[in-house]
Amino acid sequence: MPPRNQAAWIPAAKTKPFQVGDAPYTPPGPGEIVVKNGAVAINPFDWVVQAIGPLLAGHIKYPFVLGTDVAGTVAEVGPGVERFRVGDRVFGCAIALLKESNGAAEGAFQLYTILREHMATLTPADVTDEQACVLGLGFGTAAYGLFHKDYLGLDLPRVPPPPTASAPGGRPRTVIVTGGASSVGSSAVQLAASAGYEVLSTSSPKNFEYVKSLGAAHVFDYNSKTLVQDLLGALEGRELAGAYAVGGGAAEACAAVMTQRRDPDVATAKRVALAGIPVAHEAVPSFFGARVIAGAVGLILKLAVQGLVTGVSVKFIQIGDMTQTQGVVQDIYADFLPRALAERQFVPAPPPLVVGKGLDKIEEAMTIQMKGVSAKKVVVSL
Repeated sequence: MPPRNQAAWIPAAKTKPFQVGDAPYTPPGPGEIVVKNGAVAINPFDWVVQAIGPLLAGHIKYPFVLGTDVAGTVAEVGPGVERFRVGDRVFGCAIALLKESNGAAEGAFQLYTILREHMATLTPADVTDEQACVLGLGFGTAAYGLFHKDYLGLDLPRVPPPPTASAPGGRPRTVIVTGGASSVGSSAVQLAASAGYEVLSTSSPKNFEYVKSLGAAHVFDYNSKTLVQDLLGALEGRELAGAYAVGGGAAEACAAVMTQRRDPDVATAKRVALAGIPVAHEAVPSFFGARVIAGAVGLILKLAVQGLVTGVSVKFIQIGDMTQTQGVVQDIYADFLPRALAERQFVPAPPPLVVGKGLDKIEEAMTIQMKGVSAKKVVVSL
C-alpha cells in the first residue's frame, strides 16, 4: 500500500491561496527517486508563476503543485538508479514546471516528490534538511550560467580548488558575480572561487562580510552611483573572464564595465550571463501580468541592441536546458558537490529562514519571500 501523500495545490491559474489536500503518490520511473520531503524552500519564481502562470508556463495543467527546492529521505528508487538507495538523505531540484516532466508529481510543495537522479545529491550528516534545501534551483542556475559553453564557459570547480588562475603575464583571471548575498549569487560566488577565479561581487553593505566569507575577494555596494567605476578599478591588472548578473540593474552595470574595458583576446570578457527576473525586486509587485514580461523582454532587447554596437553579449539563462541528463550541471551535482560539501569547501547558502512546519505554511512563506529577504532563503519544514 503506497504512503498517503498531501500537497499544497494551486487549484487554477492565478489562484490564491494554496489548498492543502490529498495528492496521489506516484512511484518513480527510470532514473527517478521518490523523496519524503523534510523541508522545502521558496524561490521568487514560485510566486511569480502563482500570479501569472499562463504567461510564463502556459503548458501547466491545473490543479498543479509548484516548488523546486527539496530535501529529505529517499523513499523509493526507480529502475536504473545507481547513486541512491532507500533511506539516503538527499536534496535537489524538482522540475514539475518543465513540459517534459511528470507534472504535479515533480512539484516540491508536497510530502512526497519525484526527483530525477541527475538533479540530486547526498546530504552530509552535519547538514539539516532545512539547510540543504536552500540550494536546488539556485545552485543549478549558478552552475549552468558559469560553466556551460553557451554562457560563460568557465573552467569547472574542483576539490580542492586550484590556485587562482592566471592569464598570460600573470594577471589574475577574474569573474564578476553580482548579487552575492542572493540565493543564486551565494552559489555562484562559491562555485567561481572553487574553479580558481578571483571573484568581484556586489551586495548591500550589511552583507559585505557574508559574501566575502563565501569566497569573494572584493564586494561593492550594488546601489553605489560609482559601481561601474569601482569595478573597473578593481579589474586593473586583471583579466576579466566574464560576468554573472543577478538583481535589478546588474546586467546594465556589467555591460557598462565590459564596454569600457579592453580584453580583446578573451571571448568571455564580453559575455554576461543573466539570472532571474531582470528588474529590481522592490519593483516586481507593480509589474504583475503582462508588465512583468514586457519589462523583462524590453530590457533584454535593449541590451541586445546595445550589444550589436559594443560587442557585449547579455544572455538570459534558460533553466530548461540545464535539467538534461548529460551536461555540466549534472557533472557538478554528481562529482563536485558531494566532495565539496564534505570538505566544507562549499556550504549551503544563504542560511534558511524557517517560517514554520507543515504544508499550510507554504502560503505564508511565499508572502514573506515576495516582500523580500536579505541573505536568507525562506524555508518550510515538513
